[in-house]
Amino acid sequence: MLKIVVGHSDDPDSQGAITEVLEQCIQELAGMLPKAGLLFAAIDFDHASILQQINQTFPNLQLVGCTTDGEMSSIMGFQQDSLILTLFCSDTVEIFAGVGHHTEKDAITAAYQAVQQATDKNHAPTKLCITVPASYTSRGSTTSGEQILKGLESALGGNVPIVGGTAGDQFRFKQTYQFFGTEVFTDALPILLFSGDLYISHGVGCGWQPMGYKSTVTKAQDTVLYEVNGQSALEFYQKYLGDRQPTAEHPLYVYEGDSDRCYLRVPNTYDLEAGSINFLGNIPQGATVQLAEISRDQVIEASASSFKMALADYPGSEPEAVLIFSCCCRRWLLGTRAKEEYDLVKNSLPKMMPIAGFYTYGEFAPLQAQGCNYYHQETFVTLLLGTA
Repeated sequence: MLKIVVGHSDDPDSQGAITEVLEQCIQELAGMLPKAGLLFAAIDFDHASILQQINQTFPNLQLVGCTTDGEMSSIMGFQQDSLILTLFCSDTVEIFAGVGHHTEKDAITAAYQAVQQATDKNHAPTKLCITVPASYTSRGSTTSGEQILKGLESALGGNVPIVGGTAGDQFRFKQTYQFFGTEVFTDALPILLFSGDLYISHGVGCGWQPMGYKSTVTKAQDTVLYEVNGQSALEFYQKYLGDRQPTAEHPLYVYEGDSDRCYLRVPNTYDLEAGSINFLGNIPQGATVQLAEISRDQVIEASASSFKMALADYPGSEPEAVLIFSCCCRRWLLGTRAKEEYDLVKNSLPKMMPIAGFYTYGEFAPLQAQGCNYYHQETFVTLLLGTA
C-alpha cells in the first residue's frame, strides 16, 4: 500500500500557508501517519518556521525539499509564491532521507554523505532516488548537476533511477535553499531513497525543434564549447541565427551515442574573442549536437508526451501519484501559457490522483526505462509512483 497526499497554499504569510497545508494533508491522511515528505516552497517564506511546524505535527518525518521558481499541484494547479507539502504513507515501501553538504566544493563527497545517511537507516535495495539539491550558491556560481549525478550514481551503485530537480529562487540567481528535517541549507544535497514494494516510471519531454544538420563537437571543456565541426561555437550558431546571440530560445541538443535520444544544454554566456560559448551544463567532446529552436505549442505539448511516456512504461495497473519537475526556462519562455503544461498532464490522467511539482534550475531523469541517468535543462520530467 502507498498513499500520497498533497497540501497546497498560496497564502503569502508563512504561518497561514503552512497551517492551511497541514490541515489539507491531515484531512486526506484520515488518521494515517506519513513516513516521508517533500516540501516545495517559494523563496520568500520563513522556511525555518515552516519546517518547525511540520516537525511538531509529524515528529521524525523523513522530510526534504527546496525553494522553487514556481509550483504546481492537483490542489491549486500552477502557482507562483506558494507552498506545497507532499506526504508519503506506506506499510510496504520504506523511505529514508539523507543530506550532503558543500556541493559546490565537492559534490561527489556530498552525494556519498547523503546516501550513507539514508542507507544507514535501511539496508534494502534502493529502487528510486529523488533529489532536490542546490543550484546557485551565495556567490552566485552554478553547482554542477553532472557532478551531483556522478556522485549519487557512484554512491548508490547499480542502476538506480535518479529523478528530481535543482532548487530555484524565482530567477534572482542569488541564493537557493534546501531543506532536511528542520534544517535550512544553502549549498546542500537532500535525497529521499525508496525501497520495497514500489512501482515507478518516468518520462521526459522537451518540445524544442531541431534546426539544420547534426554536427560533431570538436573542442569542448566542461561547460565551455569551443568548436563544432572545426569552426568556432559562435560561428556555428551564427550560421543559423545570423547576428542573433545564443539564448535559452536556441539550446543545443546533445545526442546519446548514435541514438535519437538526446538532452538539452542552454547557452549562458559567450566570449567574442575566443568564439566560445559557456553553457549551463557540460558539453562532451566528440558528442553529436544539433541546434534547436523554440516552438511554444510543441514545448507545451511535450509535458503531455512526458506523462504519456511514463504511463506507457508504468509496470502496474495504475499509478497512485504524479511528481513533476519542469525547467524554469520553460516557464519563463512560455509566459502566461506556462499553466498549460500542468493542465495537459491533469487532462491526461486515467483517474484523479495527487500531483505535485515545481519549476527547477535543472532536472534529473533517465532518458528511458532502465536507461542511464542524465542532467537535463529546459525539460519536463514526469515521475509516476505506486505499488502492486
